[in-house]
Amino acid sequence: QVPLAESGGGLVQAGGSLRLSCGVSGRTFSKSAMAWFRQAPGKERDFVAAIDWSTPRTYYADPVKGRFTISIDNAKNTVYLQMNSLRPEDTAKYYCAATGRISGMAVSASRYDYWGQGTQVTVSS
Repeated sequence: QVPLAESGGGLVQAGGSLRLSCGVSGRTFSKSAMAWFRQAPGKERDFVAAIDWSTPRTYYADPVKGRFTISIDNAKNTVYLQMNSLRPEDTAKYYCAATGRISGMAVSASRYDYWGQGTQVTVSS
């Protein structure tokens, strides 16, 4: 099991910003893509953004386009999610996910094999 550790969540007012980090620790593995998902209470886990580890191509869910940016620091083995212009509807637990599959980026949670424990983001109105 490859541990993924998220950090950077917290409470912020609407219009504010947060940066989430996800570090890949433990043994190295062949990573093709990483992604962020989020899950609000009583709702399904939704795709937020993904990034190809080597290119790095990115893909975003429509609700976050233009506000969120996913990026990778290869030297630190870390992926980031910069979240700007936050809205109350962005409130959720955010999860980092990784896959080593050749198919790479995907919007379906089932395509990711490794998950972090999540970090809570709360946006007040």
